[in-house]
Amino acid sequence: MDQDLSRRTLLTGFLAAGLAACATSGGETGSAGALLGHTRHGHGAEPVIVLHEWMGDHTNYDLMLPFLPEDSATWVFADLRGYGLSKAMTGAYSLQEAAEDTIRLMDSYGYRRFHVVGHSMSGMIAQYIAKVGGERVKSVVAISPVPASGFRANDETMRKLLAIVDDDDAARAAILARGGNRYGRGWLERKLAMTRRAPTRDAMIGYLKMFTGSDVAAEVRGIATPITAVSGVFDIPLYREESVRALLGPLFPNLEVVVSHEAGHYSMLETPPLLAGQIEQGIARGV
Repeated sequence: MDQDLSRRTLLTGFLAAGLAACATSGGETGSAGALLGHTRHGHGAEPVIVLHEWMGDHTNYDLMLPFLPEDSATWVFADLRGYGLSKAMTGAYSLQEAAEDTIRLMDSYGYRRFHVVGHSMSGMIAQYIAKVGGERVKSVVAISPVPASGFRANDETMRKLLAIVDDDDAARAAILARGGNRYGRGWLERKLAMTRRAPTRDAMIGYLKMFTGSDVAAEVRGIATPITAVSGVFDIPLYREESVRALLGPLFPNLEVVVSHEAGHYSMLETPPLLAGQIEQGIARGV
């Protein structure tokens, strides 16, 4: 009996490894025609590309996976250049490049139309993809998004942001502030480890320049794509409801703002079942 159990355990392990290999693709290192590293979850008819923040990669969403519907959507969790499964990919780390990479990845699966989910800096990328993708983009869900006008940073703010790249205490301070200073040491050290594991240094600096130095508000203004912004009440002021409405409302006539009353900046880690439902409702607006 023990032998049979061991054999079944071994076979189960091999099966799980095989499924993981089928569902995960590493980023190609070339520039022209490169595909972002990514994982896929589910097998439904609605394709959804999910992008990550500056201080993490696709694994930010791992806790949310059990709560996403697998029968109605196919979820593609992609890592931007220099992050996670795309860590070997270098580039310009620009808004335009990120949008092109995302669309190229969806093209590789034959997804003519799709939904876009972005978090923080990739919330800005998602808004831009809605512009360049046109009618191909069925809906956008932007979680605690950097606005299309960018993260306006004076010299002092830029100094603090740059310090996050190398200084663990600066990163800890940023993480705590974005959670409303509510969490303990266990949370803080786990999120710091995710921040240090996810990106290359060049990618962090490159994307920092992107989201603090880009302004595409004029380009995206008037886009009719259904856009749902998710805002946490414990986030820093830029990402709270009042600011999100003020910065995104004049640009997007089909904007809805959803408020998470128990989350800060990292709702996929703080309230994963709730965010899964909010995303599901957001993409339903474009189905």
